[in-house]
Amino acid sequence: MGKRGFSLYDIEQLMKDSGAEFISEDAVVDLEQELERMTEKIANRALSFAKHAGRNKLIKKSDILLTERE
Repeated sequence: MGKRGFSLYDIEQLMKDSGAEFISEDAVVDLEQELERMTEKIANRALSFAKHAGRNKLIKKSDILLTERE
């Protein structure tokens, strides 16, 4: 099993905080995988904005905010 970027416990707690009373393990794992995909996509896009701004290794908050506008 690969390294997890998000705690399954924390994801389950977020789901419960959203109103879910019962949550299957599959649902938690699927949400974790989707969050991983979304995070990678946002990070890659933010890196492209950073590189465009002349920063090859530093992603700033402004780069993340730019990804939200797309």
